[in-house]
Amino acid sequence: MWEIKFSKEARKALPVFDNVIQKQVLAGIKKVSKNPLPNPDGYGKPLGNKGGYNLTGFFKIKYRDIGIRVVYSLTHSGEIMNILVISKRDDSACYEEAVKLYEKYGDKVFKDIFDNL
Repeated sequence: MWEIKFSKEARKALPVFDNVIQKQVLAGIKKVSKNPLPNPDGYGKPLGNKGGYNLTGFFKIKYRDIGIRVVYSLTHSGEIMNILVISKRDDSACYEEAVKLYEKYGDKVFKDIFDNL
């Protein structure tokens, strides 16, 4: 299992949801952390170019039933899964938020700079 770390923004977003939703989101993140890499072996869903945004190197977890999206990056050395965005918004707003965080943190989003929940 990869270590899970959260950006300040993701930590602030989680309490917005009620406890049932929070538990679902955290359970999904924990499941994906067992192997967050892309298929064929992992759960990771690469983003690439989405809605005109270059999100190469980022991955998503989509909770269809509750309308939540999570965007994360990976730090291969140390096997760290960085949760960047937790959002109930549509895809484009979620990806726009990820782009803003990438602009804020730069390539550091692919390093061990965030904290555990």
